[in-house]
Amino acid sequence: MIEPTKCLMLQGTGSNVGKSLLVAGLARAYSSRGLNVRPFKPQNMSNNAAVTADGGEIGRAQALQARACGVATSTHMNPVLLKPQSDKGAQVVVHGRVFANANARQYHEMKPKLIEKVLKSFYHMTGESDLVLVEGAGSPAEVNLRSGDIANMGFALAARVPVFLVADIDRGGAIASIVGTHALLDDEERALISGFIINKFRGDKTLLQPALDEIVARTGFFCAGVIPWFEEAWLLPSEDAAALQQQVIHKKNDSINIIVPRLPRIANFDDLDPLGAEEDVNVHFIHPGESIPANADVVILPGSKSTLNDLKYVRANGWDIDILAHSRRGGMVVGLCAGFQMLGGTIADRFGREGVISGPVPGLGLLDINTEISNTKTLGHVQGVHRASGTEISGYEMHMGVTKGCGLAQPMLLLEDGRPDGAVSANGLTMGCYVHGLFCSDTFRSFFLDQLRQGRLPGEAHEARVDATLDALALHIETNMDLDVLLKVACN
Repeated sequence: MIEPTKCLMLQGTGSNVGKSLLVAGLARAYSSRGLNVRPFKPQNMSNNAAVTADGGEIGRAQALQARACGVATSTHMNPVLLKPQSDKGAQVVVHGRVFANANARQYHEMKPKLIEKVLKSFYHMTGESDLVLVEGAGSPAEVNLRSGDIANMGFALAARVPVFLVADIDRGGAIASIVGTHALLDDEERALISGFIINKFRGDKTLLQPALDEIVARTGFFCAGVIPWFEEAWLLPSEDAAALQQQVIHKKNDSINIIVPRLPRIANFDDLDPLGAEEDVNVHFIHPGESIPANADVVILPGSKSTLNDLKYVRANGWDIDILAHSRRGGMVVGLCAGFQMLGGTIADRFGREGVISGPVPGLGLLDINTEISNTKTLGHVQGVHRASGTEISGYEMHMGVTKGCGLAQPMLLLEDGRPDGAVSANGLTMGCYVHGLFCSDTFRSFFLDQLRQGRLPGEAHEARVDATLDALALHIETNMDLDVLLKVACN
């Protein structure tokens, strides 16, 4: 007799409480026990996306969780992905493909039609696994968003999945957030919650016991674990751009300084993780009011979900002047995807894909290229070589721009299918391309950094480091939670 698939869901008392990493750690731990595990997130909001094996896109967190499971990514792991383009609107991606552009009210009206698509993907996941680990989004206690909810309790009720609440004690208010969430749920929703998890704890656990007892007394939920702060979390790809403001890693004074403007619609910023994980590399995100420092070795313009608006933001903060001065001093400038487009002569959006129809807008003029935002999104995994060094690269494309110009005669990359990609300036110090994930390629990253290291030793293998960190995360969680109890709670 075939055992039915077990499922459980982690919902947070708020955003950024650590749900994504807990699911990744649990996925690696249960996979290591021999279970066939799949991650699932009904609705995600992130501009940090990954291209899936089946040619669509999902949130970066689900890609990391799939890696923790040791399985290929699938669009069914994150059936609805919202990619913010402005403060009021987002691109809606369903089953990996662009479905619509919508403002908040339009999307709210759309949700009842999306639950069927979400459940279809969920049952697809249950059909190919022993255990599905579901991640919620935001908080289930947001009463203004409860109608038509597909991300938290709306999904849990439709799929009849048991829930564990996760609270971040490092930010404070964890006790009140659990009790308050309990108070704002209705009886049917409360009945689905089996227990709670305290995450990011620092200090003496015995001093926390009275608080745990109070939560149990007020809610009836049991404590499924108190997870201490996991110091190595910064080595894993982060999905939420808010994490960029919290990453302060102190390194040697002679480290390579890589400066990245923190764009409002920054996308796929995990491109920079392999660089930041090197012991002798500082990746510093500059914020409004900050200038690009004179000691910068490299300025990297990252991806963006709204190229023209973020280019305007670069100019508003004077970073365009700083970048041009950095280039005149002989500094290196690299543009990734939207950043590559910004380095060119002009960018046009005659279809209004970014919200407003725009004629050619001047770029930074460091590369002899011109870009038009197109109606068609290019998605796919790619392989190739870095033209200057011959080192192998692999990554993925995810863009809606078509770039032309004389600068393309000196491409940065030569892809496996024969296509050139990107451009390099005549002096070789300004370059850009459309391929995300370049710096995950160890040989290329070593070449890139060795130009700046001046004889220093190359760094570690990035992919091996990510897997080792996932193993450490799994052990960290298993040491502080009873995974057998979680499996017993998981529904069949």
